[in-house]
Amino acid sequence: QVQLVESGGGLVQAGGSLRLSCAASGRTFNSYSMGWFRQAPGKEREFVAAVSWSGGSTYYADSVKGRFTISRDNAKNTLYLQMNSLKPEDTAVYYCAASKSVVVVPTRRGPYEYWGQGTQVTVSS
Repeated sequence: QVQLVESGGGLVQAGGSLRLSCAASGRTFNSYSMGWFRQAPGKEREFVAAVSWSGGSTYYADSVKGRFTISRDNAKNTLYLQMNSLKPEDTAVYYCAASKSVVVVPTRRGPYEYWGQGTQVTVSS
């Protein structure tokens, strides 16, 4: 099992930046594909970005491509999401998630077995 704790959310003006972190417990962090998802009020939780176990492959939703960067530091058991050029429509609770599927990095909710509690990101116009 792995436990996940997000941090780094907050209130930022449109055009600003935030960096989210997700600290993972356990010694098997590099056995998981990792992803970021977000959920806005009244909407379904949606995929944002994912990274392979090694960090060598990354995947993004079209809505964040070119603005967000996902990365991981396996030595520190930490996942990151650098968010630049933020827009009001990026406002949501952001969740990190871990999946045992490492041959194929998942880009949808189903294959992710472990989830953090979420961190709020609010972008003002």
